[in-house]
Amino acid sequence: MASIAGVLRAGPAPNKRLTLVACILGSGTVFLDGTVVNVALPAIREGLHAGLAEQQWVVAGYLLTLSALILVGGSFGDLFGRRRVFAIGVATFGGFSLLCAVAPSASLLVVARALQGIAGAMLVPNTLALIMDTFDEDERGAAIGSWTAWTAIATVIGPLGGGILIGIASWRWVFAINVIPVLLTLWLLRYAPPGERMKGVRVDAVGALLAALGLAGPVLALIEQPTRGWSSPVVSVPLVLGLALLGLFVWWEGHTRDPMLPLSLFGRRNFTVGNITTFALYAGLSAATFLLALFLQEAAGYSALEAGLSLLPLTVLTFFLSRRFGALADRIGPRLFMGFGPVVAGIGLLLMIRIDASGSYVPDVLPGVVVFGLGLSMTVAPLTAAVLAGAPPHHSGIASGVNNAVARVAGLLAVAVVGAVCAAQFASTLDARLPAQLHPQTRDAVALMKKRTLVTNASAAAPVDRAQMHAALEDAAVKAFHLGIGIAGVLAIIGGLVSLAGLERRKAEPFHAEGCPGGAICGAGEEVRVSRPPAAAPAA
Repeated sequence: MASIAGVLRAGPAPNKRLTLVACILGSGTVFLDGTVVNVALPAIREGLHAGLAEQQWVVAGYLLTLSALILVGGSFGDLFGRRRVFAIGVATFGGFSLLCAVAPSASLLVVARALQGIAGAMLVPNTLALIMDTFDEDERGAAIGSWTAWTAIATVIGPLGGGILIGIASWRWVFAINVIPVLLTLWLLRYAPPGERMKGVRVDAVGALLAALGLAGPVLALIEQPTRGWSSPVVSVPLVLGLALLGLFVWWEGHTRDPMLPLSLFGRRNFTVGNITTFALYAGLSAATFLLALFLQEAAGYSALEAGLSLLPLTVLTFFLSRRFGALADRIGPRLFMGFGPVVAGIGLLLMIRIDASGSYVPDVLPGVVVFGLGLSMTVAPLTAAVLAGAPPHHSGIASGVNNAVARVAGLLAVAVVGAVCAAQFASTLDARLPAQLHPQTRDAVALMKKRTLVTNASAAAPVDRAQMHAALEDAAVKAFHLGIGIAGVLAIIGGLVSLAGLERRKAEPFHAEGCPGGAICGAGEEVRVSRPPAAAPAA
């Protein structure tokens, strides 16, 4: 696998190499922030007195704006220059990271996270475009391979880094430390080409607004439903309006002159099947990492560092195996990898149903993480490359954006849906385990705990009820976790079955999966096609 050091030692001119490092640092920070926060959620809950809904919003607020606006971020780069928009995205991301670090309340943290997502949406789609502007055609393969590998590693290593920072300092440093790579990136960007402004570029602002509001409505409803109920206007109104706006978004994209989402792309079988698989796999990935980090700390008693270390095998497997599986897919086609990879990943998640509140890492947690990581490594590169190969060549850029947006939307909706299901399971188990007549102090504690799903601390209950309350909380947390992780596993398996049943047996277009080991984890896309070596993709 290509390394940053290797790129710096040989190959293109120094300015090009420094530009590549800037792209890796800038986009790597954005992708890392999408996962690093998972391990920080218990500390955020304790520090800001937040419930499960606020914890979900800390994740969902970021994914909402990132996924809704990533399709238009590239248009801004074409309109105003890639380096300029990339630099603005990096600088504002750093500023909003500081705002997250000093947020005095959960509500303000959610707002700051949403602003971070907006900055990320300006930054991410212009990263690869900047690499394309910088490197000659014969140099792009190595540059893009380094970028995808290292940004993917930044994504999956996030929980470990977050655990270390929380262990030695505070959850606030998870955000504050972003300033270091941001400043270094801005300094390195002076070596990057500005990028030509393209004439006639139109930004689909109406489509972006409809997508953002349409996604926000159902997410708000799903997050608030466990505490307010379906009859609450806070739940029902956003749900109905959001679904209506999503329908209007689809209509608009089919009628506007310059849509951010050309619906004609979905007439291509492999493109559609690939994006369904992307949605299912990345929904499972997002739900699993969200739940596992919470459960290990809140119920199983892991420290933030131990919870972060629990996912280290996922990082190792992705680093060493994803490019190799991509090379195999180049030779024999993507269908088997896109089919069996998600199934293996889903089996790994289902193995985590064995974890309980007293689960040890090696016998209980590790097997599921390893199997899940193996399945993910089998899938990410072939999946992204096949989606791009399934789109017409002149639409490969927008196809890249669509695939990346699908991966972010999947994570956004998965956290909302699985969180709502787990909250309902947690509350129903508590009601079933505890007697109807409780000490008033214990009743208040039960109401509080229902807002803090997976938390097993019974200290708020009356002393006479604490032992019974703790046992009920543990049982409720375990059952909620098992249900949520089971849903995540089934989602991943469904994605694999969709590919096995729906993907064309022969590659419709040649693709170079080996060049995008990070896949949609880190936003690899269009350049997989345009930078591939001519002989890298023989016909299946």
